[in-house]
Amino acid sequence: MVLKAVLFDFNGVIINDESLHEQLIEQILLEENLRPKPGEFRQLCLGRSDRACLRDILAQRGRVVSDDYLDKLIQRKSQAYQQLIAGLDRLPIYPGLDDLLFRLRSAQLKLAIVSGALRQEIEWVLQQANLLAHFPVIVAGDDHRASKPEPDSYLLAVTRLNEYYPGLNLRPDECLAIEDTPAGIQSAKRAGIPVVGVAHTYPFHMLQRQANWTIDYLNDLELERVQAVGA
Repeated sequence: MVLKAVLFDFNGVIINDESLHEQLIEQILLEENLRPKPGEFRQLCLGRSDRACLRDILAQRGRVVSDDYLDKLIQRKSQAYQQLIAGLDRLPIYPGLDDLLFRLRSAQLKLAIVSGALRQEIEWVLQQANLLAHFPVIVAGDDHRASKPEPDSYLLAVTRLNEYYPGLNLRPDECLAIEDTPAGIQSAKRAGIPVVGVAHTYPFHMLQRQANWTIDYLNDLELERVQAVGA
């Protein structure tokens, strides 16, 4: 394949923070006088935006809330997330990311982030980790209403990369997505983008059935193998 760009998911691919998000969602529920249920976060939230996650969790309890109310819950969670992250001894960035970014930049590939997380969370973490300059294009959860597994965020990323790099003429099939959840893999595939599944959150064998390629760790990604497909 002609590979021009690599699109990273954020939570579960760049930063190991899914357990923190689960903790904060449960905190929101308790503040809403609702009881968290075992397995609920994994079923309704992993790989999806906070908006979709909270909306569906509340709906399962018969609570239908307005967009304005959801916005307030999401902002409350985002503020708590940044406080929680700031209190950690070190940012839980996944091992192998620096090596992979070096190899991708050496290959002159364009980079973007495609995530359901809020832009303020993504940019804050990337800035703290000295990674923000690597990602000139970020599609965040507040850029669109449709959550993964819908393809909207990935299609928007392709559009924005073409706007940022005039003359790139990027097509979805010239991108590679890196995802850690079934929802994210489905999102990229529905946008026509090949996907590498990284077994950070789900077992290797589960992702292997869904992704085009599967790796255990970020630095296991073999660019030559990806580019050889269809060559």
